[in-house]
Amino acid sequence: MANMKNAEKRILVNAKKNIRNNNYSASMKTAIKNVEKAVLTKDKNKAEDALKTAIKKIDKAAGANVVAKNKCAREKSRLTKKVNEMK
Repeated sequence: MANMKNAEKRILVNAKKNIRNNNYSASMKTAIKNVEKAVLTKDKNKAEDALKTAIKKIDKAAGANVVAKNKCAREKSRLTKKVNEMK
């Protein structure tokens, strides 16, 4: 347990940041999975819509410094390539 007032505050702030960061990463991962499911079902319109949502979520996570920018670029590139290769 923290003994000093500033240490108690850091515990509270870190808990809030942890919840926020988990929300960003969870929503990003869910959006990525939605794109991959749409690609597997071969529904091009659904995949394109899911891709737009996923790119938005990935950019939000990168902007909040939850994940590295290179990882975001890599994920966006892979998803876009999968959708573009659909017939």
